[in-house]
Amino acid sequence: MIYEATEANINKAANILKEGGLVALPTETVYGLGGNALDPQAAARIFEAKKRPHFDPLITHIADMDMLDEICVVPDKYRDILSRIWPASLTVIVPRKQIIPDLITSGLDTMAVRMPDHPIALEVIRRSTGAIAAPSANPFGYLSPTTAEHVESQLGMAIDMILQGGPCRVGVESTVLDLTQETPVILRPGGFSIEELSKLFEGVKLFDRQVVTPSSPGQLKMHYSPRTPLYIVDGPEDVPPELASESAYLGFRKDELNSVINFCHTNYLSDSGDFIQAASRLFILLHELDEKQIKAIYAQKVPEEGLGRAVMDRLYKASVK
Repeated sequence: MIYEATEANINKAANILKEGGLVALPTETVYGLGGNALDPQAAARIFEAKKRPHFDPLITHIADMDMLDEICVVPDKYRDILSRIWPASLTVIVPRKQIIPDLITSGLDTMAVRMPDHPIALEVIRRSTGAIAAPSANPFGYLSPTTAEHVESQLGMAIDMILQGGPCRVGVESTVLDLTQETPVILRPGGFSIEELSKLFEGVKLFDRQVVTPSSPGQLKMHYSPRTPLYIVDGPEDVPPELASESAYLGFRKDELNSVINFCHTNYLSDSGDFIQAASRLFILLHELDEKQIKAIYAQKVPEEGLGRAVMDRLYKASVK
């Protein structure tokens, strides 16, 4: 059941988390399935509710820098940067402290941590335990939820409470940056662009998609997938007419859809090539198209610059290989 984020319901959510329950929280990226990050039993409930494999680590969410020092070890030069830019759509990989259960980190000596840029999420974290594990509130491998209604339809009674926060502003998951290597490495493109990171972290580079064993969330090759087969194309001309008539086309720009006439459904990510709008609409449109009675979804490639990298990363992982 979805609850409005009133003062009483925020307190209710915090108490559920302190008692080991699960609460779906709105963030600026996607809705997260929150559980106490200091409680291994709560972590186990997250994995069970999502049907998530235990080798895929969880992101721990915090609301202040004091908690960061309690759960992990961050070099001073990076801590200073994070204190300036958090809250933001940026997750970092850092050495963990023993207060964090092994299940949260999938047995790794490192952990993923971020401070979400959403007032409801921050308030719930502050009033509960100060550290909440919150992967996307959806069954593992399926489309991420960007509305409370997405959470309700996908997880239903598997969780104790869903807090309403409206549509997510960013609409794709956080960028994941590994700070344990000599040079910072982006393990997952997301809501914080590589162009922005390059101004803050010297020498930052992008990960290699051939990575198989995940050291952070979102590294698996198949992820964020609709049930309807999704294929990536350069344009509508790449799809044979006999396939198009039973399929949907998801274009990048509205102003380029005039020639798309053979598909039974058409939609677009952006009015005129705006990457921020494209990212915010991606999962909403994939949810809508996945509910249609169609054979396939054909998604147009998005230029890999700015948030376009995050959009293409999600499309790649959702697509049939």
